[in-house]
Amino acid sequence: MFLALATSQGRALIDRRLYLPEHSWSNDPERRTAAGIPETVQFATKPRLAEQMIQAALDAGITASWVTGDEAYGQDPQLRAALKARGIGYVLAVACSTRVRINHGRTPARADTLAGRLPATAWHRQSAGNGAKGPRYYDWAWIHIGTDSHRHLLIRRNRSTGELAFYLCWSPTEVPLSELVRVAGARWSVEECFQAAKSQVGLDHYQVRNWTAWHRHITLAMLALAFLTALAADATPKPPADTYHFVRSRDPITLTVPEIRHLLVAVFNPPAVTAARLLHWSNWRRRHQATARRSHYRRRTASEPAG
Repeated sequence: MFLALATSQGRALIDRRLYLPEHSWSNDPERRTAAGIPETVQFATKPRLAEQMIQAALDAGITASWVTGDEAYGQDPQLRAALKARGIGYVLAVACSTRVRINHGRTPARADTLAGRLPATAWHRQSAGNGAKGPRYYDWAWIHIGTDSHRHLLIRRNRSTGELAFYLCWSPTEVPLSELVRVAGARWSVEECFQAAKSQVGLDHYQVRNWTAWHRHITLAMLALAFLTALAADATPKPPADTYHFVRSRDPITLTVPEIRHLLVAVFNPPAVTAARLLHWSNWRRRHQATARRSHYRRRTASEPAG
């Protein structure tokens, strides 16, 4: 299990926990001894491990306004209560069968039942963030739930298939629908971290069977990814003070984690070309990627119907 930190400047994995199944691992003394698992480590569910990592990050001084995660965490009331107690907003996925109470009603209703009752005017087209091919547009609706004015049921509808997804939300202050949508879309940051960590720093390139060895390998991989992410953030040009500015058509994309790793490998293992030639190819690749991205974004935006 991993905890990722996502900001406007970058994202990286910042903590990890090894989940031990209760019967096949936690309650098997011989297996625990063979793997070197400390006696102090006891069985904990995934929501409890997630809570431990979040609390540790906050106690270490890491600032975050929101927590997001999939159904395994959204269905756990203890985790939601712990986040609320720390004043941290959350947008957590839940099952369609989740029951919520609206309008101070005594009988809670299923999330999918409430979604079916919404009028057409309740749905709003908004992007959950940019993907590889441009903005990820969905239809979104939200419903105030419970007695807390800052609690919502957020509903996402796929514009092509009609498939629904549901989120329980809470915020310490009032926020617009667009903010909840942004946080819901940020959940994919951890998947992007996995992809980068596996392809760039060898997160899954191990054959260890020992508690200490696993933690050493994973921690070093996370540190390497954080290092590359920090370099990429530092190399990103700061936007101008004015709100509106032009981007030239030949401007390359900013330096990415894979590109920085490629350049570092070339620096420490010099190829049979000059540094100037190497940088020339880096700029060419990133200009080509910028052109491809703009083309994808224009195509995606043009294909979205108005409304």
